Amino acid sequence: MSNVIKFERPPEQKPPKPQKSLSPTLKKVIVWVAIVAALVLVWGYYTLVGGTGAPA
Repeated sequence: MSNVIKFERPPEQKPPKPQKSLSPTLKKVIVWVAIVAALVLVWGYYTLVGGTGAPA
């Protein structure tokens, strides 16, 4: 056992990787696909369930 203090540098902090963002064109495509999917779901609901109005 020795009385020598060993000085070491702490490990270097790696900078966080920048998050990849979607291109504007891809964002527009996703929005339009979501809108069309919502319309198809609504159409399917009213077609299959027969969503008639409230009885008078």
